[in-house]
Amino acid sequence: MDIASKPPKKAHRGLAMEGLLATWYAKNTANDLPEFEACARRIAGHLGAGSHVLEIAPGPGYLAIALAKLGSYRIAGLDISRSFVRMAADNAARAGVEVEFRHGDAAAIPDPAETFDFIVCRAAFKNFADPVGALREMHRVLRPAGKALIIDMRNDASNAAIDDKVDEMKLGRMSSFITRAIFKYSLRKRAYSRADFQRMAAATPFGSADIREEPLGFEVWLRK
Repeated sequence: MDIASKPPKKAHRGLAMEGLLATWYAKNTANDLPEFEACARRIAGHLGAGSHVLEIAPGPGYLAIALAKLGSYRIAGLDISRSFVRMAADNAARAGVEVEFRHGDAAAIPDPAETFDFIVCRAAFKNFADPVGALREMHRVLRPAGKALIIDMRNDASNAAIDDKVDEMKLGRMSSFITRAIFKYSLRKRAYSRADFQRMAAATPFGSADIREEPLGFEVWLRK
């Protein structure tokens, strides 16, 4: 896998998450709200009052919104999908929290250097067309001693782990069938290995990554 090749023409791999596809995804992942809330609580444990946080590829915004409810943080979201930017902004308004959702590319983050204290990217890194470029940009916009967390599927995830995850989502019969197929025959093929993540980190100023394994995926921790 040539993970350090020149940047491709488009910013994502696979289908663009726009329109009806984005709406379908948002409806299904809404069943994961307790998981988003638990993830937000863990992230909050790494933040101080007023911390500036960036979520890359927030989708419908569930994680960023959950985090905004936990403290006086400044939170921004950056997504390549214009549909998700609109949807996330609407969700934040309904939740009564302030999160700035913007359209943009993870490999060209539209913020000055040393802007953020913490960056999180959940279930999306495998879809980036220029993953090394995205890591370099994360390093650039992090403040000194800032942290980045990537949570994503592993390329050796078992069918059993995928089935367990889909069962936890409590979807209808057709959505469950489609979601299992997407995990097994699309997302897993685009996912990375532990060695891939270490090679990508080594190709950036981060230098290395602390990788924690779970049955379905990895938590990749990076520090500036």
